[in-house]
Amino acid sequence: MSGWGEYAAAWALFLLSHAMPVRPPLKPWLIARLGQTGFLLGYSVLSLGVLAWLIIAAGRAPHVSLWPMPVSAHWIVLAGMIPAVALLALTLGRPNPFSFGGARNDRFDPDHPELIGRIRHPVLAALGFWAAAHLVANGDLAHALMFAGFGGFAVLGMALIDRRKQRETGRAEWQALQARARHAAPAFPPNAALRLLMGFCSLTALIAGHQWLSGVAIWPRFLP
Repeated sequence: MSGWGEYAAAWALFLLSHAMPVRPPLKPWLIARLGQTGFLLGYSVLSLGVLAWLIIAAGRAPHVSLWPMPVSAHWIVLAGMIPAVALLALTLGRPNPFSFGGARNDRFDPDHPELIGRIRHPVLAALGFWAAAHLVANGDLAHALMFAGFGGFAVLGMALIDRRKQRETGRAEWQALQARARHAAPAFPPNAALRLLMGFCSLTALIAGHQWLSGVAIWPRFLP
């Protein structure tokens, strides 16, 4: 299977893998057998594997040009990646009862919510930044559909998770908690400097390894 057939199959698996494991009947069943840590680890590995296949399939799809790559495309992408990486660095592993991926959510303090008080879904927001920046730089049909799809997935995912969380906790309780967190003073985690340093080291590694990840070397474009 190759070309548009592989691309369509990769998209189908991507959507299925992100919809099924978090459905109410299936998620508790998986957690009961894998444990919370095992479920999160397995889900992360599955998501990354399917994402990698989708990116590879987009590169193999027939090239249909929609717009030329801007001369400053690498700087545009970098401008989108900086807030995405910073957001992930400051929020991953922190208590977050509003979205997925939070850790120790029982310790969440709505009076000291850090960035969660302003951005309930940091992972999806980072995905949106990443998708929007890469959409500008990739004007062929397969990649344009992919990055536009990721952007739409991020926006739609926020709304769907909000609805699910309201059903789980009760609409009134969810709204009260969300309003309390939103009105708290914004703050950063105690180890924010270390988190940001690690985040931007990761960004540097992504730039250096971009050819291995996607087949396109971008680090020489940042050299004078």
